[in-house]
Order: sequence, then C-alpha cells, then structure tokens
Amino acid sequence: MSIESTPGAQTLTIVGAGIVGLASALALQRAGFKVRILDKTGVAAGASKGNAGHFGTEQVFPLADPALLLKLPGMLLDPLGPFRIRPQYFFKALPWFMHFMLNMLPARRAHNTQAIRALNQKAIGAMQQLVSFCDCESLLVLNGSLLVFETTPRAEVEAEYRRYAAAGVAVRLLDGDAVRALEPTLSRDIRHGLYFTLVGHTPDPQGLCEAMARKFVSLGGELVIGELAQIQTQGGLSLRTTEGNMWQTEHLLLAAGAWSTPFARQIGHKVPLETERGYHLMMPQHSGLSRPVASFERKFIITPMTQGTRLAGTVEFGGLKAPMSPARADCLFEHARVLLPQIFATARVSDGERWMGFRPSLPDSLPVIGKSNVDRVYFSFGHQHLGLTWAAISANLLEQVILGKQPEIDMAPYRVQRFD
Repeated sequence: MSIESTPGAQTLTIVGAGIVGLASALALQRAGFKVRILDKTGVAAGASKGNAGHFGTEQVFPLADPALLLKLPGMLLDPLGPFRIRPQYFFKALPWFMHFMLNMLPARRAHNTQAIRALNQKAIGAMQQLVSFCDCESLLVLNGSLLVFETTPRAEVEAEYRRYAAAGVAVRLLDGDAVRALEPTLSRDIRHGLYFTLVGHTPDPQGLCEAMARKFVSLGGELVIGELAQIQTQGGLSLRTTEGNMWQTEHLLLAAGAWSTPFARQIGHKVPLETERGYHLMMPQHSGLSRPVASFERKFIITPMTQGTRLAGTVEFGGLKAPMSPARADCLFEHARVLLPQIFATARVSDGERWMGFRPSLPDSLPVIGKSNVDRVYFSFGHQHLGLTWAAISANLLEQVILGKQPEIDMAPYRVQRFD
C-alpha cells in the first residue's frame, strides 16, 4: 500500500483517529504533508465519542493532589465512588501510583500546574480556528460552565474561588439564586456556584470529530481501518498491521491514546501511561441547561447535548480488558435527578444509554507531545481528561515542532524524554 503523493509532499502516517489525531492530521495536511490516518476501529470510536463535551480550560490543577492520600483506602472499598481502583487491578496500577504520588510534591505540582495552564491559555483560540476551518462553528459553544455546591460551607466555597482566581482562571462566585438565574432548571438545593466564564462545550463530540474527518478527506487525506502491529525503523519507517498489510512512510505520528504504550515501547520509550476508565449515561431528555454544570460534592458533570443530556464522571482504574461496570454509569442518574428534579422527575435510568471509554493518563497530568528518539517519529498522546480541550493546540504545537519552527510555548514539560 502507498500514498499517492503530490509533487514535493512528504508522506506522514498518524496512528489514531480520535480528536487528537484528527486535529493533528488537519494541521499537518495544511502544512504540506500527504497524510494518512490509521485506526483499528474508525473515527471517534473511543473517548472522543463519549467524553463530557466540556472544554475544561478551568481545570488547571494536576490530578496528583495530596488531598487524595487520605481517600485512597476508601477508593478500594466503594465500587461506586468517584475515584476507584478495581481491587484486582491494584498491584498492576501500583507503579503508576508511585509516580503519581511523587508528583504531589510541591515543586512538581507547581511545575505541572504551570504546564497545564500554558496549554489551557491557548486551547480555546486554537479550537475556534479549527472549527472555523472545518465549517462547524456551531459545535463549539462558548457559554462558560458552572461548578455548583449544595452542602459545602460558604467559607470552603470562597476558598475554592480564591484558589481558581489565584491560578488565573476567569471565575465569578455566585449565590444559589444567581446560579438559577443562569440555569433555571437547577435545584433550589444549590446554595453556591462558581461560574467559569471563558469555558466552552460541544453539543456533539462525535459530530465534531466527524466534521473534522470530512474536511480531512475532502482535502485529499486518507482514512484506513486497520490495527497497527509493528513499527519498523531499520532502512526507513515502515508499518505492519495485524491484517498483514505493510507500507512505508516518511514520518510517523503516534496518537493512539490509551493504546499508545506498546508502540512507544517498540521504538525505545517506556512511558508510564495508565488507563482511566470513564463512564457516561446519555439520557434522551433535554436538560434545559445552556452550559455544562459540574457538582463539587457529587463529582460528576451534566452537559447539554444535541440528542439529550450527557451525565459523565467517575474515574476507574481497571485497564483495557475488564468489562464495563454498568452500575458506575447508572449511579450518575440519581445524582442528576437531584440537581435537575423537574427534568428527570418521571425519567428512569433505563431510558439512558451507558458508555465506557479509556482516558490515557500520565502521572504528572501532562501529555506527551513532540519528537521521539527516532528520527521522524513523533508523539501526541496522554491527554488524560483534556483530550478534547487540548486537541487543537496540541496539533498546532506538533506542526511547529515538525517544521522546525519556534513553538509558541515551551515544549520541555511535554517531551517524552522526561520519563527516560
């Protein structure tokens, strides 16, 4: 198999047709490369389809929070808790958690926070340019988001407000009535809220990816369904799929999300990537909300979607092979019924559609973006909860790296070599 190159164009293969791979494909296609995307399932078949649809630029704090240490024992005991480790997976995940806890040290946490902020500050602008290029501006709604509080004392809410404000996040502190003035369908039990004013969402994450894929194909890009088996670097770059197909490529980008680890290992990089299993329950009822609403106490998020209301949340460490835990999706319904009592008063959990997907997470909460140790092989994976948010800015940075331009932000925090 070969790519029919236009005169002077170099071939570039991307492994992964999630939103990170698609955004990168468009950026590199516009830069003059002849691009093929290889994916074992197809466009947006994984986390890019089922995410919460939230462009979470307010999420500037790394997941490695010292406050989690006291909660770790309970994570093993509560099968429906917001942050869970499957007991049978505990020892397999232990090395990752050792790295994770090292990133709780104050100096590392401050470094990682700054690196997250650097990406977040550019993320919305980059996505605006991308949706404009793909003629799907309606799939990016810039209406902010809410974090609501039911029982948390006012002093603690104010402390949360100050924490975000000190980190440079655009945020307003609201009382319950002001929250309901923005979102009248929310419960009267909500006493406070943080309004993140420069945050966005998409009402159709899969539709956004499909619009990007259509643009890519219309410009001459090629989408191939196939599962990568081996990367060969001797005598030039070549790829072999599990189906037995082989082709050569002049450049390779690995953007396979949670499945990136074995391929990175093939070219000499041992990356501590772990899989966070995320759940959602897609309800057909429309919430009446105009923006995402997250619950501080309940640790989940409600996002208005074109086809209804998405309830998303909970983190589960259990690897790529264990089956879905349906109860972890179903428990989101009871939380939503409390926050939106009128909308879900007569609804049933069986109305909803369960989903589980895999988030690729590194212990410092930063992605891997940039060059590998092999010439012309590049990485863009490990975007944890912020793949949707960071897809467009990651693509821009990767293009700058590949073309030898000065990147618009310091790339050192995202280099794969930080794990060497």
